[in-house]
Amino acid sequence: MQPTVSLLCLLPCRSSPRSPLVVRAMSKQVISTDKAPAALGPYSQAIKAGNMVYVSGQIGLVPGTKDFASPDVEGQTEQVMKNMGAVLEAAGANFGNVVKTTILLADMGDFAKVNAIYGRFFPENPPARATFAVKELPLSARVEIDAVAVL
Repeated sequence: MQPTVSLLCLLPCRSSPRSPLVVRAMSKQVISTDKAPAALGPYSQAIKAGNMVYVSGQIGLVPGTKDFASPDVEGQTEQVMKNMGAVLEAAGANFGNVVKTTILLADMGDFAKVNAIYGRFFPENPPARATFAVKELPLSARVEIDAVAVL
């Protein structure tokens, strides 16, 4: 049985304002795999919290190196998606579990190229998504993509 804490409802609730709110403890698990590049700073490749997986932004580095798979955005996007797939797999998920992504582009002119590759990984029921052009990405990457998945 999970530990629970009873709290008084401070805001209007669906039931009586005197009904207790039950809060369940949620586990947090760091996800790490050598099949994707190690984090470049003080963050995890992903975090599994309850039935959610939060995948940190992936860039097109070849796992175990600091080298990009390719200088061009197409090659980097392909590697980004491979890296994301490896992290998702380590968390017990796959691309079909992804509900939200964010794409960061060094150049919005690359949108169609990235979109074509990205779309191959989500052929049906693609996740919600936001895409932004940014001034610069880590290690001068051309593209970075993060994801949220539900198990």
